[in-house]
Amino acid sequence: MFSSRNYSPAGAYAELGRDSDVRSADPHRLIVLLFEGAESAIAIARVHAEQGNVAERGNHISKAIDIIANGLKASLDQQQGGELAIRLAALYDYMVSRLLWANMKNDIPTMDEVHGLLSEIHDAWNQIEPGKQQTR
Repeated sequence: MFSSRNYSPAGAYAELGRDSDVRSADPHRLIVLLFEGAESAIAIARVHAEQGNVAERGNHISKAIDIIANGLKASLDQQQGGELAIRLAALYDYMVSRLLWANMKNDIPTMDEVHGLLSEIHDAWNQIEPGKQQTR
């Protein structure tokens, strides 16, 4: 039924955990999960780039691009978000183009650049968590 090459019980368990996280998450948590997924995909792509594994590097960069373009950017409400949403959309487009470049050129510093940008936005997003006490 399962090929031992493609089946990993640990991987299946991890996937199950992510699925339940997504199903039970509020909108804020869903965005956090998108950031985590994109950052993780870039980190894994970086390792594959260092090892010269072109196919896996490309697979993980593609995952990061998909999360950024079809998750983070698609979640923006440019009508209500105004200038901030417009600027974030442009930044997400920039990240996608940089990741495409990084994949074509096996450019690890560019992967690091995008990872850093995502990390900064991720940190800012965590600061606006609903229910989090604001201290003055």
